[in-house]
Amino acid sequence: MVALTLAIHSLAVIATVQLFRHEKKVGRAGSSTLMDVSIVFRANGFAFIAHVVEIGLWAVVFMRCGEFRYFGTALYHSAVNYSTLGYGDIVMSPTWRMLGPIEAANGAFLFGVSTAIVFAVIQGLIAIRYRNE
Repeated sequence: MVALTLAIHSLAVIATVQLFRHEKKVGRAGSSTLMDVSIVFRANGFAFIAHVVEIGLWAVVFMRCGEFRYFGTALYHSAVNYSTLGYGDIVMSPTWRMLGPIEAANGAFLFGVSTAIVFAVIQGLIAIRYRNE
């Protein structure tokens, strides 16, 4: 699962890089505040979609392990783990309990990747906008 979520997140990073390169190539990056906000918004959107997909896949794993009967409960538990919120209101059986911390570490790492790529986009936009100052 960790490798799969890394692959999914890699696609989001690639999409963000391609978006930024395209917007820079056509001259929209740094051209206006509204355009820059749009670029940052889309970069965040790619990351958010990747996180939601990854949380959903972890939920499916929990169901396949027999831990949850309903997808909604599995999804909630997955989101709590992945986001490192850790309410602890739902605890998995001892057999599968270690999946929780693994998912939390996975989520924390991927949130870091998302933060880094969005920060890189913002840095790029600032560099373009203020290159002559």
